[in-house]
Amino acid sequence: MSRIGKLPVSIPSGVEVTVSADNNVKVKGPKGELTQVIDEAISVKVEGTEVVLGRSTELKDHKAKHGLSRALVQNMVVGVSEGYKIELELVGVGYRANVQGQKLELALGFSHNVVVNMAPEIKVSAVSERGKNPLVTLESHDKQLIGQVAAKLRSLRKPEPYKGKGIKFVGEQIRRKAGKSASK
Repeated sequence: MSRIGKLPVSIPSGVEVTVSADNNVKVKGPKGELTQVIDEAISVKVEGTEVVLGRSTELKDHKAKHGLSRALVQNMVVGVSEGYKIELELVGVGYRANVQGQKLELALGFSHNVVVNMAPEIKVSAVSERGKNPLVTLESHDKQLIGQVAAKLRSLRKPEPYKGKGIKFVGEQIRRKAGKSASK
């Protein structure tokens, strides 16, 4: 059996999981509501305070989908109960971030400011302290969406290896290169 897929997903208090006949899993909790369609080769059952996933055959494709489906259900349960948070750091002189409603305005050294419209499921905030790099914090109950948005923001100005300027995740280690050395 799949090592990940065979583990049951525990349901915390305040979270409600329902499975429809067409393998549509709906998870509802204090932070929001998420739905996911699971492949028909994977069976999903709610047993008490646990969600158990099984598979009908030992095909390689079904084994892979078993672990994937379990991980998706786990991410939904954690998202609606606790939520997810990603912090991005803007490293560079003159780099700034402002939030107005669901719009994030970034000054990244281009000739114009970059304005990013956020999805309604994502709560965005920006903190700028004197002497420190600006921080952009993203919070949501949907792990896939928040990861995709964070990757999109990082791609606007990736950290470069010589000075480390750009948008990076908090705690991310940037591989640095030595610059030119003078000959003689």
